[in-house]
Amino acid sequence: MSVPRFYVPAPLPLGQDIQIEGPAAHHIGRVLRMRVGEKVILFNGEGGTVSGPIVAVDKRCVTVLAETGVQDDRESPLHTTLGLVLSKGDRFDWALQKATELGVSAIQPLTSQRCDVRLPAERLARKQAHWMQVVTSACEQCGRNRLPDVRPLLDLTTWIAQPGSERRLVLAPGTPAPLEAENRPASLDVLIGPEGGLTQDEIAQAGQYGFETVTFGPRIWRTETAPVASLAIFQWLWGDLAPEKGDLT
Repeated sequence: MSVPRFYVPAPLPLGQDIQIEGPAAHHIGRVLRMRVGEKVILFNGEGGTVSGPIVAVDKRCVTVLAETGVQDDRESPLHTTLGLVLSKGDRFDWALQKATELGVSAIQPLTSQRCDVRLPAERLARKQAHWMQVVTSACEQCGRNRLPDVRPLLDLTTWIAQPGSERRLVLAPGTPAPLEAENRPASLDVLIGPEGGLTQDEIAQAGQYGFETVTFGPRIWRTETAPVASLAIFQWLWGDLAPEKGDLT
């Protein structure tokens, strides 16, 4: 059985007791019902982990002795920023979770002309915290030791006008624009529209700021499918998903 992993936003000094509070403590003590002596792995987003036994459990706090530490940075060499227009229901959460598992470096939530999600200020603050919890849980599950940056919501036109990555791509299904895989970037911006797609004006405006249009195959992907499929392709071509030479026969 694998050792459970938990994100702790605090220093993790070796040889000392680490006090865990909040959602992680609740999950350890109330959901998993772990007991004194059982081992956990902790990470704080700086690229390494510590592990050790639980030494105390109470209603609001779990204490872990940090016995051993490992510097284990599992980030992709391809720094990817995903610009994703909001979608209804749990589709946006699902896309964030899978993008995190696929090694995305930063996530830029966006609004656009066809975006049908409207978030007043109070609800937006709660959503921002919720999105951060989604990617945190995904990191705990998939073994990443750094959290992707979930940025504040922006309008699409504002984001595309900002200085960007070495290469910028916008998914535009139906356009005769296959990916030029030979142009290998160190950093990448990926723009994906809402369920109704980006308007032609938005695609043209993105092109003015250096975005290349790209399409993958004859079928149209849903807004939650597009990040997963495209990020997997980009990580295979330029990141850390491609097998070592000789692994495939």
